[in-house]
Amino acid sequence: MSDTVAHAKTVLASQNIETPSWAFGNSGTRFKVFAQQGIPRDPYEKIADAAQVHRFTGAAGTVALHIPWDKTDDYAHLAAFAADQGMRIGTINSNTFQDDDYMLGSVCHPDPGVRRKATDHLLECVDIMDATGSDSLKLWFADGTNYPGQDSIAARQDRLAEVLAEVYARLGEHQRMLLEYKLFEPSFYHTDVPDWGTSYAHCVELGPKAQVVIDTGHHAPGTNIEFIVAFLLRQGRLGGFDFNSRFYADDDLMVGAADPFQLFRIMHELALREAIGPDSGIAYMLDQCHNLEPKIPAVIRSVQNAQEATAKALLVDHAALEAAQTAGDVLGANAVLMDAYNTDVRPLLAELREERGLHPDPFAAYGASGYAETIIADRQGGQAAGWGA
Repeated sequence: MSDTVAHAKTVLASQNIETPSWAFGNSGTRFKVFAQQGIPRDPYEKIADAAQVHRFTGAAGTVALHIPWDKTDDYAHLAAFAADQGMRIGTINSNTFQDDDYMLGSVCHPDPGVRRKATDHLLECVDIMDATGSDSLKLWFADGTNYPGQDSIAARQDRLAEVLAEVYARLGEHQRMLLEYKLFEPSFYHTDVPDWGTSYAHCVELGPKAQVVIDTGHHAPGTNIEFIVAFLLRQGRLGGFDFNSRFYADDDLMVGAADPFQLFRIMHELALREAIGPDSGIAYMLDQCHNLEPKIPAVIRSVQNAQEATAKALLVDHAALEAAQTAGDVLGANAVLMDAYNTDVRPLLAELREERGLHPDPFAAYGASGYAETIIADRQGGQAAGWGA
């Protein structure tokens, strides 16, 4: 076994892809939420489903919560249940976009009463972090305007900064804030945190415990996401990812489904700085909306896609690449990357899984496990989880 392959297997064995609780619930488009059988009815059943992904992939040991979608009376008990399932609670995601009060914004709303309500929710999320052992609070705001003149763009930035500062001050010693951005939607004239530069500027102003989250579906077409990754890594401000795929906008498809080469390029920048393992301080999370496909198999497939892109990135011959770059060998440098990308890493990953006591094909193993049939039979009655629940 070559040193490169041995190193790749070591990193892959420690890789963790965080799964989102909401990916296991019913979801759909703006027009329709599609119901499936066996959908979890509460955060406990969501965690149980997430544990199945980890059971078969060995690479998804944390699950992100979304508040209030995953609201419960005893978060310490929920964290203990997760531990019993072999899981940990990961990122706590806030929600300031589904109440009627937030029609004109939340933390940027012109009404101080609405801003107070939103801020109190964010502080509640930090309380939940305390109770669950989570170290990361993720903030995404739907705030913005639809028409010129609707509100003061500058004043909204001031309001945003004020709220972020209050929440930042509440963070514990080992907790951090991850600020997500989105080009557009649901606001169409301007979004208050529309790009990585806006998020980065606010994070720098706040301090070292504030970092940027990159959602791979939140950019204009053609955006070079790997440049953003490289820049934020250099600045020590890359806090995490929401991995998904898009064709047109924020499609939230399975990661690697639309452009697997882009996913490889992103992972290459991370591999160059040895920023893939658990010590990297980067939360690698899926943020996906499985509208048509069965939930657990879709998440398993996404984890596998992320593993394959990572494996290819780890097989890049860095010495050959640097030599070609130094020599100005444009085609040679590109060939080094393409050789790694075109490598079939599935046998390597299958071998790694077998060495760890896992089935070499997680997707097939889950299908044969009977879990899907069990939850369809057991989860009769009650309210299936979905958008907003």
